[in-house]
Amino acid sequence: MNAAVWFGAAIFFTFGIGATPFSQEMKALLGGNNYPYFSGAIAQIFIARYFYLHMICGAVALLHVLGEWVYLGRTPQKPGLGLLMALIVAGLLGGYWLQPKMKELHRIKYVSSSAQAREAADRSFRSWHGASQGLNLLMLCGLAVYLWRVANPADPARFVSTAKFRS
Repeated sequence: MNAAVWFGAAIFFTFGIGATPFSQEMKALLGGNNYPYFSGAIAQIFIARYFYLHMICGAVALLHVLGEWVYLGRTPQKPGLGLLMALIVAGLLGGYWLQPKMKELHRIKYVSSSAQAREAADRSFRSWHGASQGLNLLMLCGLAVYLWRVANPADPARFVSTAKFRS
């Protein structure tokens, strides 16, 4: 269930909520002068919450794997655990490295007094934004694979090992 919530929330944010701060409705609400700065600031708040959700779902997934290992004796499979760790690391990179960098560039882009600093921040922001979108796309693909792996586990062995019957 956690994997489905994680994937569904990522899809909903990416295709539903992510573009909302830049919509015409938001532009009309904020006004022409306030729109570019405040819509970006609102988007940054949404993105911060989105990465918190990634961290919570990643922690729940790790606890689930740990619980299966401790209570059921199922050793974590390397590909599945590697994918889960990659998703968690990608979430950490996005939330604690990319987003603070983009937040600072956004501030410089609209608040700096120097025109050349604003222009340089705008160019840099666009490239960091592209990297962030690429990371988000990779995370969506990884979450789809992770959801599929969790929903379709490998078939358990059909036969019980002979070690179970020794006295």
